[in-house]
Amino acid sequence: MSMERDERPWGMYEVLAEGEGYKVKRIEVRPGHRLSLQMHQSRSEHWVIVRGEALVTLGEREIRLHANEEALIPLRTKHRVANPGSSPLVFIEVQCGSYLGEDDITRFEDDYNRTASEGDNSDPA
Repeated sequence: MSMERDERPWGMYEVLAEGEGYKVKRIEVRPGHRLSLQMHQSRSEHWVIVRGEALVTLGEREIRLHANEEALIPLRTKHRVANPGSSPLVFIEVQCGSYLGEDDITRFEDDYNRTASEGDNSDPA
């Protein structure tokens, strides 16, 4: 019962729920792919890994997460998620903040040559 589904070069996401100040997404990252290194000005994100392995860049650190592990992405923190495994990475993202639009993104690196105005998860999204 997804409200919105969007295919991306790295995989896909679907919005599961949203309301004032929050949005919940299910995100799937294909093996060997990663989202852009990015930052958000108006929201924080909480990621809970459901399936697969995630390599998470959080500021200057990299951490590996597996099913039932989580990461908190604070407001205005550079972050990225990558799938180093051979099967899809699935995680739930809870966004909280004053503005949750897909254009609240500053990209620092992107494997797909997208600009900040082209939107992304989290994304991520």
